[in-house]
Amino acid sequence: MADSRETKARAFVAGFPIGHSRSPLIHNHWIGQFALDGYYEALEIAPENFEAFIKDLKKSESHRGGNVTIPHKEAAYRLADKPDELAEELGASNTLWLEDGLIHATNTDGHGFTANLDHHRAGWDKVDTAVILGAGGASRSVIQSLRNRGIKEIHVVNRTVDRARQLADHFGPTIHAQPMGALSEVLKGAGLFVNTTSLGMDGTEAMAIDFTPLAQNALVTDIVYVPLKTSFLTQAEKQGFSTVDGLGMLLHQAVPGFEKWFGRRPNVDMALRQRVIDDMDRH
Repeated sequence: MADSRETKARAFVAGFPIGHSRSPLIHNHWIGQFALDGYYEALEIAPENFEAFIKDLKKSESHRGGNVTIPHKEAAYRLADKPDELAEELGASNTLWLEDGLIHATNTDGHGFTANLDHHRAGWDKVDTAVILGAGGASRSVIQSLRNRGIKEIHVVNRTVDRARQLADHFGPTIHAQPMGALSEVLKGAGLFVNTTSLGMDGTEAMAIDFTPLAQNALVTDIVYVPLKTSFLTQAEKQGFSTVDGLGMLLHQAVPGFEKWFGRRPNVDMALRQRVIDDMDRH
């Protein structure tokens, strides 16, 4: 007997490894909310099999598309027929969908980042200067999204300043590369601080930062969400600053893809957030 799931609208997250992904929890929560005849699955695809997976996807009669995570984001962009401008500039895609037999690609990480801040702190973007800690892959979509929001000056602070300089060259004249030693100087009067490094992940202690040079109403945020209250956020709160945790970035980046695959635009609500938090607590 054929698997009854074959008749449903299907979507996926592909990565290697993939067991850690909470995307199925998020998307299947929304599928249940809308009472849709569909499902979302995690697929572990080794790098050497990813190109064949994409070729098969184009022939799929049930898959609408899916998410792509580490280490496939660059390959997904490269193999897509129609990457959009966001994916083009980043050279990476996390969201694919099928349309007229072609694979379209975008990157929703930046949307997730800004939508999370919009949700928790309306008006956060009415600032002139932002400081980003870290120049790794995770910083790219944050830089792009802040620049596209019109933040006039973005300082990227990194231990290896050459990596920050490459990002500044790539994303334009409003981006400035800075060494770690310049952190306290560039914090002066800035309205937003973003940690894009893995410092503080899994509860590890991060370096101490004096946030007091920031503007009085500045916001401090972290894309790390395990734990929800990272060392940087704890430090900032003790120094009197508002903070936003990184979990909402994960939740909000999922919204555009779900809408593409299932035709309904979901809401990020407290019920979903709590489900993910409960899952984090169990693991």
